[in-house]
Amino acid sequence: MTTTDEIFEINPYESHASLTPLEADVLWEYAKLSQHVKDLTERSRQLSEGPDENLLARLRVLERKMGLVLTLFKASVWGVINEQPATETSVQYADTTADTTLRR
Repeated sequence: MTTTDEIFEINPYESHASLTPLEADVLWEYAKLSQHVKDLTERSRQLSEGPDENLLARLRVLERKMGLVLTLFKASVWGVINEQPATETSVQYADTTADTTLRR
């Protein structure tokens, strides 16, 4: 039996007596494809089991920046609110409908 690296270099079906050269080549391509799928499965299992430290570090930096942006946004909203002139609340919410009811 060949090792996983040898499957890409040596055709294990080449010297089989009951196979034609075309059949041996087709089986070899399937063996290489099978090894690629096994490698891909193993790599995806590794990625899904453990966190990506590089990605986590970049996300932490982004989280800090977003926190800073949120703080600056809140501060600017607060500044805009404080710059507005103070109005009397009764004038601000005055009833502007055509209500003719007498009020005391």
